[in-house]
Amino acid sequence: MYQSFIGLEVHIHLLTKTKVFCACRSAFGDEPNTNVCPVCMGYPGVLPALNIEAMRMGCIVARSLSCTIPRETWFERKQYFYPDMTKNYQISQFASPLGRDGWIEIEGRGREGLIKKRVRVKECHLEEDAGKMIHTGTVSLLDYNRAGVSLLEIVTEPDMETGEEAELFIQQLRRLVRYLGVCDGNMEEGSLRADANVSINLSGRGLGKKVEIKNLNSSRFVRLGLEYEIKRQGRLLDEGGEVVQETRLWNENRDRTEPMRSKENAQDYRYFPEPDLPVFTPDEAFLKTVENALVELPLARFKRFMAEYGLNEEQAGQLCDEKAFADYFEEAAAVAVGAGLAKGDASGRIANWLLGDIRHILGREGMALSAIASFSLNPRRLASLVAMTASGKISGKTAKQTAEAVIREDKDPDLIVREKGWEQLCDPALIARAAQAAFAAEADTVHELRLLASGGPKEKRRRALTAYLVGKVLAATGGRADPKIAGEEVASLLRR
Repeated sequence: MYQSFIGLEVHIHLLTKTKVFCACRSAFGDEPNTNVCPVCMGYPGVLPALNIEAMRMGCIVARSLSCTIPRETWFERKQYFYPDMTKNYQISQFASPLGRDGWIEIEGRGREGLIKKRVRVKECHLEEDAGKMIHTGTVSLLDYNRAGVSLLEIVTEPDMETGEEAELFIQQLRRLVRYLGVCDGNMEEGSLRADANVSINLSGRGLGKKVEIKNLNSSRFVRLGLEYEIKRQGRLLDEGGEVVQETRLWNENRDRTEPMRSKENAQDYRYFPEPDLPVFTPDEAFLKTVENALVELPLARFKRFMAEYGLNEEQAGQLCDEKAFADYFEEAAAVAVGAGLAKGDASGRIANWLLGDIRHILGREGMALSAIASFSLNPRRLASLVAMTASGKISGKTAKQTAEAVIREDKDPDLIVREKGWEQLCDPALIARAAQAAFAAEADTVHELRLLASGGPKEKRRRALTAYLVGKVLAATGGRADPKIAGEEVASLLRR
C-alpha cells in the first residue's frame, strides 16, 4: 500500500502598479516589450530598488497564512541561464524569506466526502518574475513585459495526499489572495501559477523520490496531473522500477505528464546575497500597515455565515466566494434588520435575491460578482425591497419589476412603487368585489368547482381551477391584490 506526499509551490502576481525592482508598469495584456527598462532588462551598471508595496503585500499574505515575519530579510541572486531572464540570474529570496512556518486550513467536499486538513506553509518569499516565451513552430518569441513583475512564491510542506486536496488548496488560496486584494487570481492569465511536487512510498517509510510537475494553469489540472503522476509512479514501483527525481510537464491535450528535465537542487543555482539591495528591516510602522490590512478569511467567514445567519452550506459557500459579494450581503442584511425584519428572515430573503435574481441580472449586464459594489441596486435598496415584500406592501412579482426599474431608472424602490402605483392591494372589500366579478365572468368554472369534492379523486383538477380563479382576481386588480386575501375570498364565495 503506497502513501502519497504532495507539496505545492504557488506563484502569485502581486497587484503592484510597478515592477518589484524598477518603475516599469506592471500590467497584463499590453503590447509586447513596451513595459521594459534597463533595470528589468539587466543592462550593465543599473541598480535595482525594492518596491515597498510589493514587500507589504507579500507580508500581508504571509501573516494571513499565520507565518512569522523575520526581523531582517534580504535578497539573493539565483543563477541560471535561460532566454526569459536577460540578466542570467533572478533576484529572489532563499536564506531569509519574508514569511516562515505558517499554515492554512482547507475544508470542502470531495468525491469521497468531507476534506478537512491543516496544510503547513514552509515559507513565502518575494522575487521577480521572468519574461514570457511563445513558441510557434521552429520560432520562439520573447515578451519581457512580465520580467521583473512582483512575484510571491508560497511553498507548502508535503502534507497533502490526493489531487483533490491539492485542488482544494489552490481554490482556497486563490480566494484568500483575492479577499486580501493583493492578486486577481486569474490562472488563465498566469497571475496565479502552481507547480506540484509529489512522491510515493510504502506506508510508514516516509518520502519517496520527488517529481515536480509544471504547466498546471488551473486547479483542475493540478488535480488531474497529480492523480496521473501518483498512478504512474505506483505502476513503476509495482513493476520493480525506480522513480527518477525529475521535472515533468503536464500535457493537457493528452492528460498526462511528460519528462522535461532532471530536477535541480538549491546548490545548482549558486545563490549568493544580492549586493545591490540592502537588508530589509521592517519597522513598527510597516508592520502596523500589514496588520491593518488583514481581513476575515474566506473559510472563517463561510463558517460564520452558517452559524450567524442560519444559511446552509451551499448558500454560505456561494456568498463567500467573492469578498464584495459577501460584503454586500452583510450590509443588506444589517439594513433589513434595522428596518424591523428578524435576522433569520432578512438573511434568508437577501441570500435568495443575491443567488437568484441579482446573480442573473449581473450576468445579463456583463458584470462580475466582484463589481457588485458599483451596482445601482445597492444593499440599502435591496433591503428596502425585501422589507416592502415582507410587510406585504408589494408582492414578490412586483418586487422583481421594481428591481428592474431601480436598475433602469437609478431610483429608490419605495419611490418607484409610489410613482407607478404598485403598492399591494390589501382591502378585503375591494378584493371581494373583484372576486365577485371574476365569478360572474367564469360561471362555468365556478359550477364545475362546486361539483368537485375537496380531497376527492379529482383533487388536482379542483386545485387547478381554484388557482385559475385566484389568477383572475389578481388580473382584475392589475396584479396588486394580496394573493392570500384573494384566495380567501375565492374560497368564501365557493362555500356559498
